[in-house]
Amino acid sequence: MDIRDYLDYEPAGRRIEDLDTPVPLIDIGIAERNLKRWQARTDALGLGNRPHIKTHKLAGLARYQRDLGARGITVQKLGEAEVMADAGLSDMLVTFNIVGRSKLERLAALARRTEIMVVADNAAVVEGLGWAGTAAGRDIRVLVECDTGAHRNGVQSPEAAIALARTIDTTPGLAYGGLMTYAKPGTRREAADYLSAARDGASRAGLETKVISSGGSPDMWKDEGLDVLTEYRVGTYIYFDRSLAERHVCSYDDCAVTILATVVSVPTPERALLDAGSKSLTSDLLGMTGYGTVRSLNGATVYDLSEEHGFLDISGSADKPMVGDRLRIVPNHVCPVINLFDRVVVVDGEEVLGAVRVDARGLVQ
Repeated sequence: MDIRDYLDYEPAGRRIEDLDTPVPLIDIGIAERNLKRWQARTDALGLGNRPHIKTHKLAGLARYQRDLGARGITVQKLGEAEVMADAGLSDMLVTFNIVGRSKLERLAALARRTEIMVVADNAAVVEGLGWAGTAAGRDIRVLVECDTGAHRNGVQSPEAAIALARTIDTTPGLAYGGLMTYAKPGTRREAADYLSAARDGASRAGLETKVISSGGSPDMWKDEGLDVLTEYRVGTYIYFDRSLAERHVCSYDDCAVTILATVVSVPTPERALLDAGSKSLTSDLLGMTGYGTVRSLNGATVYDLSEEHGFLDISGSADKPMVGDRLRIVPNHVCPVINLFDRVVVVDGEEVLGAVRVDARGLVQ
């Protein structure tokens, strides 16, 4: 089973030096190593691996994750789910509240042709999901989303989770499937206490909690708070990025994605301009300074962005870049970067394998 065979390549040039810029480069050997390492960990723990495809958005890589041993996949939006279903992927979890008639009609269509779970954190969402399940002619499994400290979506207490589980159980077209959370980094033990209380309370109410799903790449190598879980969701682990390298979740050698950019101007000895701006690099800072780093220039930082320009601080670089030089930027947050491009270029070390269309690019509805 070779990961390279899971992708459909288009011509992109024979050498990295021949590529048009800006463009994301995916080092497929590093990605493969990252995937195998995490799958081995979840296998050893007896924990289901449900990877989030919003990082790579490539059906081929989702199929590889499945064949490597993933329990299923996670998607954030229905557009991603539709693309993955078209590619033959099943056992999907949509981790975003589905609201509105058009989206519920799309959910019903998906439920007729593939296995799909959804989440809810309030009764209004549950009511709509029930309509979709009834329209699909089958019960859709629903996980209660729990706010265990991240203060995003989610019911606010184990008692609220139990009450919503009862609502799901009595709603035609639905089946109570379990609990789901995205724990704030560093709080997984506290999240486990919350989830255990909700599970036990649901059991006393006669409801079986078959799935307890948590996730997050920052805490992926930590062991606390795992005992209550049946599955774990990670996305960024396939590529990693600067934010996770700086948190020591990975090393920079584990970062499979770089943005290849061209130096278009060196107006001063302290500043170079690149052809990768905010339309190529995410504006996410994630607690860091700058928008990416160039390791070949002593960690030079992209300190500012306009739409098409990246401002590179070269004041600390002994070897100053020249106009026309190609540089590789490790982005802060790889997930939104991939979504900015129609195609990525897959490399194996210095060998260019070809360009690959980003199947779910831009599908945020």
